Amino acid sequence: MSDPSILLEITDGYAAVTLNRPDRLNSFTPEMHAQLREALAAVSGRAEVRAVLLTGAGRAFCSGQDLSERRFGPDAPPPDLGASLDANFNPLVRALRTLPKPVVCAVNGTAAGAGANVALACDIVIAARSASFIQAFCKLGLLPDSGGTFFLPRLVGTARAAGLALLGERLPAEEAARVGLIWRCVDDAALVEESRGLARHLATQPTRGWPRSSAPCRPRRPTPWMRSSISSATCSASSGAPRTTGKA
Repeated sequence: MSDPSILLEITDGYAAVTLNRPDRLNSFTPEMHAQLREALAAVSGRAEVRAVLLTGAGRAFCSGQDLSERRFGPDAPPPDLGASLDANFNPLVRALRTLPKPVVCAVNGTAAGAGANVALACDIVIAARSASFIQAFCKLGLLPDSGGTFFLPRLVGTARAAGLALLGERLPAEEAARVGLIWRCVDDAALVEESRGLARHLATQPTRGWPRSSAPCRPRRPTPWMRSSISSATCSASSGAPRTTGKA
């Protein structure tokens, strides 16, 4: 029996949720999405869980979609990436944004593509100094999906958001903290204790008021514009470069 793709631990009033495919840099598969949705749904309704901590196992936080599951080639049908967004990534981002508890994300390594934007969907992002954020979509002719076109300009402004989206350059965690993409960058050895300490602290706070106090920073219900921004791209591959159509 294979190891679960999602690990769930409830302790000290918070739920630690770990992406657990370290051999694939915690890239997402449909099964992993299903397990994560199940975990988030489980902790959402448990009164003893007052905060959530999301992190990754191994040397990466998440590298986005596992492309090895896709068939690319002259005889393969065009991949419908929009269907994957609608079925998996968009519901995940909305689940994180509407969870009635504060969500801390501990980025332990590379956060690339949709993995970067899943991290940004959390309320407080703390990253190891060796970690980095990469909007890798432009390398495939895509727009930043999984909320990227919504989160990036709001966090770092339109100029930096455009540079990150159009160039796909690696943004080190220390720089990400400096420009306001994330809350804090800490030494690698301190990440686990810092992030768990933060989750423990939040669990002791009056989290029943969290939906109201967090409203200015985290809309409880995505607006129509946010919904269209989360669903940013569909792709059709042909013998040439992939074609993309954006809703954002």
